[in-house]
Amino acid sequence: MKTEIEKKKKTVVAKKDSSDAKTSSTKKEASVYNGAGKEVGKFELPENIFGERWNSDLVHQVLNSILANKRAGTANTKNRGEVRGGGKKPWKQKGTGRARHGSSRSPIWVGGGIAHGPRAEKNYKQKVNKKMSVKSLFVALSKKAKDGEILFLDSIKMDEIKTKNAFDMVMNLSKVEGFTRLRLDKRNILLVIPEANRNITMSFRNIPGVTIEKVANLNTLSVVEPSKIIIVSPEASVKILADKLTK
Repeated sequence: MKTEIEKKKKTVVAKKDSSDAKTSSTKKEASVYNGAGKEVGKFELPENIFGERWNSDLVHQVLNSILANKRAGTANTKNRGEVRGGGKKPWKQKGTGRARHGSSRSPIWVGGGIAHGPRAEKNYKQKVNKKMSVKSLFVALSKKAKDGEILFLDSIKMDEIKTKNAFDMVMNLSKVEGFTRLRLDKRNILLVIPEANRNITMSFRNIPGVTIEKVANLNTLSVVEPSKIIIVSPEASVKILADKLTK
């Protein structure tokens, strides 16, 4: 009996070792480029950030929440109590042969209040748990990475605010395979930087189709909207993303 149990334990351990070997051998790497568009190294993509399976239900729910929370709710109508006038009874209750009315601002009157119209105080907010938001962000990043829509840039050095230098860098990166659309006027790029930098922001913001965002401010919407994403300083940026899991 003991020998059979020991055999089973050994097979379980062997399977576990083989599965660990498979996962270690299938680690994903991405190329890192410099501002000239040349490959300067490789970067290992963390499985818990760039290896998530696609979950359309989760992404849809989080996107709906983000968009709903952006709604200002400015549409507003006046009800019968807010419309000016209508304090006097239009005619006496009996004896006229007409229908009885108490106010000329009733919703069934022309110029009266609106019944069940939109109200500015309506709350459109939708709550989503923090774990769901983070998971959805990583699912979206994983999809972008799988589709080859993320480019890792080693660093950006902007000693001065110069849009021409920023534009030249975008043109250089368009030489990378799969990123030729960066040279088009109708580009849609998200430039992700690890920390705020005034020179970078001011230099890139005048380029049509380029949006700058800090890693800490990334959400599902900001990731799924652009066609291409450029992540600057991948090691520092991924460390900030990993911190979202522990907070």
